[in-house]
Amino acid sequence: MITILVTGCMGQLGNELMAASKNYFGYEFIFTDLNELDITNSELTNKFIKTENPDWIINCAAYTAVDKAETEVEKAFLINSTGIENIVNAIKGTDCKLIHISTDYVYNGQSCTPYSENDETDPSSIYGNSKLAGEKHVLLHPESLIIRTSWLYSSFGNNFVKTILRLSSEKEFLKVVYDQVGTPTYAADLATSILSIISGVIKNQTAFIPGIYNYSNEGVCSWFDFAVAINQLSGSTCKISPVLSEEFPLPAKRPFYSVLNKKKIKETYNLNIPHWRESLAKCIIQLLK
Repeated sequence: MITILVTGCMGQLGNELMAASKNYFGYEFIFTDLNELDITNSELTNKFIKTENPDWIINCAAYTAVDKAETEVEKAFLINSTGIENIVNAIKGTDCKLIHISTDYVYNGQSCTPYSENDETDPSSIYGNSKLAGEKHVLLHPESLIIRTSWLYSSFGNNFVKTILRLSSEKEFLKVVYDQVGTPTYAADLATSILSIISGVIKNQTAFIPGIYNYSNEGVCSWFDFAVAINQLSGSTCKISPVLSEEFPLPAKRPFYSVLNKKKIKETYNLNIPHWRESLAKCIIQLLK
């Protein structure tokens, strides 16, 4: 039986993987979070992985507090870089395939065309730098696949969608930035795509081609557009106004443009990716149940 180890299972993507795994039979899933597997502990990580001997690892464990990372530099690099190094060291010399989740923050956000995997990385934040450092460890393992994603949200955990739903129920007016452009990613779609990739490779329907891949939903929007769509779908009467980022100064610099080109992952692994509005509607239905 194929064994798939998932780290960071209590996060947004980890929870969606747990939900999606119920549709995949004949595989043994091992879902772990900090209590079961602390990837920053090299000895325990090595022992756990060697004992379980997984065929695949999906690494969702990450430090994602973007603003806190500006002051918690050591912690961000410990989880996002050293932790990944520990996983890679544990599977060194094996055929275990590693799928690692990264971020659009590895780009500088100054482009005006969708980022491809070959574009130069130039992080503008500690978080982005820590994630890029982790990617470099992943690439040392020949059987690895990095998925860079953006604007992740889900019915699980804390995210922009839940924040807008909460604030719009509490306030009559909201201000949301319109000069940061990208594409939301519904974690349920990403989870389904990851398991589709694994299943396709196992069934010899597709070849496993290591490397770096971009993934988000289709389409483009600003955070303002995203917030307006959330309100429309939820039936909120809260008034949302567009403002510049300078009205909301934050410790970490955000990419002003983080649209991702998904051509490579769609063609390599035969994926159909929904438009962000379609997926947002599904998530809102889940949240309003």
